[in-house]
Amino acid sequence: MIARLSTRYLMVALIALFMIGVVRPAAAQTAPSPPSPASLLLAKQIVEVKGVRNIFIPLVRGVVEKTKNMFMQTNFMWAKDLDQVAAIEEKKYAPRVDELVDATARIYATHFTEQELKQLLAFYQSPVGKKALVEEPKVLDEAMSYAGTWGDNLSQEVIASMRQEMKKRGHDM
Repeated sequence: MIARLSTRYLMVALIALFMIGVVRPAAAQTAPSPPSPASLLLAKQIVEVKGVRNIFIPLVRGVVEKTKNMFMQTNFMWAKDLDQVAAIEEKKYAPRVDELVDATARIYATHFTEQELKQLLAFYQSPVGKKALVEEPKVLDEAMSYAGTWGDNLSQEVIASMRQEMKKRGHDM
């Protein structure tokens, strides 16, 4: 019995190693080439125009707050000190947002050609592009609010329908 299990695990391990060996070279062949410095510069401008930094700033605050709350669970009597330390840590780690901004620019530069990045930047600098930057967050907020209400209404319909179907099967819910 043990020999059979050992053989089975050995076979699984060999298959896994084989798959890693086969899949990795294929993935390496399809990996995009690194973006050019010009593409990265254009992508960075797009990220700045779109205000991506402002989206990421709360992440640092959130991580610090989450960590503070973790410590508060076992050390609630240190609340004042933890609040003060959290404020210091938030300021200390705020510059790390630049890492996210740079990564986002790199991601943009890998998804768009240099010419496409130029067109995107020109669009966001145009009057309609500037309006899109202001209005898109509002549109998305309204759409998410609508989706929430829609989901609540759908949930009520599904509840009623499931109750009917369960009643047909002799279950009164």
